[in-house]
Amino acid sequence: MPKEFKEFILRGNVVDMAVGLIIGAAFGAIVKSLVDDIIMPPIGLLLGGVDFANLYFLLKAGSPAPPYVSLADAQAAGAVTINYGTSINVVISFLIVAFVVFLLVRSVNRMRREEEAPPAEPTTKECPYCLSAIPAKATRCAYCTSELTAT
Repeated sequence: MPKEFKEFILRGNVVDMAVGLIIGAAFGAIVKSLVDDIIMPPIGLLLGGVDFANLYFLLKAGSPAPPYVSLADAQAAGAVTINYGTSINVVISFLIVAFVVFLLVRSVNRMRREEEAPPAEPTTKECPYCLSAIPAKATRCAYCTSELTAT
């Protein structure tokens, strides 16, 4: 069993998948930082100084009682919250990652289309009289001896 597992792990597809997952995780961290640190602060500023990471609905107050200045204060007090601001950040991160993956797949598909060879010219054609397959350059059918027009 260890030998089979080793063969499975060393297969090209599994190694490629592992590399993809590692790069994906690193890319996810970059996108998270991009959203949290670069995209959302200006949007929050335009919306009147809103910090999306601190947007939440209070379901149940904790101890000490509200008001809480930030989400961290509410969580430290043991309050039960719905953190919709964090969800907004995650949705924006997802949209960025999905768009980048779309661009990547589109690029790969374009490269594959360019690499595909054009279809080869047919080497045979059908005799219109006897419907036999004859060479494409033939001017007379080998089976019924009919003269063929050039096509």
